[in-house]
Amino acid sequence: MTELNIFDALATGQRLPFGPLTDALQRGFALGCQAPERQHHTMARMGEPDATLLLMPAWSNPEDQNQYIGVKLVTVVPGNASRKLPGLTSTYVLYDGVTGRQIALLDGNTITGRRTVATSALAARYLAREDSSRLLIIGSGRIAHLIPDAYLAVRPIREIAVWNRNEESATRLVDQLRERGFQASVAKDLEQAVRTSDIVSAATLSTAPIIRGEWIRPGTHIDLIGGFKPTMRETDDEAVRCSQVYVDTLEALHEAGDLTQPIGARVISATHVKGTLAQLTRGEVAGRKDNQQITLFKSVGSALADLVAARLVYETDQSEAPPIR
Repeated sequence: MTELNIFDALATGQRLPFGPLTDALQRGFALGCQAPERQHHTMARMGEPDATLLLMPAWSNPEDQNQYIGVKLVTVVPGNASRKLPGLTSTYVLYDGVTGRQIALLDGNTITGRRTVATSALAARYLAREDSSRLLIIGSGRIAHLIPDAYLAVRPIREIAVWNRNEESATRLVDQLRERGFQASVAKDLEQAVRTSDIVSAATLSTAPIIRGEWIRPGTHIDLIGGFKPTMRETDDEAVRCSQVYVDTLEALHEAGDLTQPIGARVISATHVKGTLAQLTRGEVAGRKDNQQITLFKSVGSALADLVAARLVYETDQSEAPPIR
């Protein structure tokens, strides 16, 4: 029987350093995989909000040398708030793509977090100015904590500013970044912070625009991580209109409020999106053409990126796994 390998959060993270993960994603998006539409199943509950089961499957192309099948299973239980438990739990199951045998169980939350910011870093390889050194992080949650290391793997980041509606939360993240050796500060004035940053990365659950187009100077790269529903937005219409827009997958055209809302209002059309990450990595579309362009990347997550990350974890020898950052 095939040995079942179990990777907890620490072991999963140790095998996903951002440099190698970003490189693996670059190869993965160029190669592609089979990824059916994700499935959402509502689970009725008594006396509390309904829960959700989310399934994200993907498997290798038939011609790939190494064959894998992967499924991410996510449970979303809003009622856990009253139990003082996390509302989201995620597990990744990896199978041998030839025999169908289960070969690994991995921490899905860690895979999701690290592949999310590494996907943004990959997009920045094509879209952010090569000399980008000033990074603004909007938000201070779990994903925001990962953004600095991911961007440092692809751009010479020297200064980091953090803005959050809750300034105490922003201060805590800044303190942690300073302890890790980053030159970090709390952004008191969001408009000024946007105007003076090379890269603006937003990881929030906002339902109203935070970043305004009139604030964005030429040459800036905007990275939108947080919004994953049509009701969620991190930018206004002008920010999208004035930008060269790219997406991780075309699902963003249907799932991301930062695109569905301006398309619905006829501020832009779907053709305003210049390309996907797969097209960028294959050289089918151009990325940044000059230092004056404003670029914008919107991601909603992909089963392909999950499979790439899970494969990297599984194929990394324990002796090669570096300390997690």
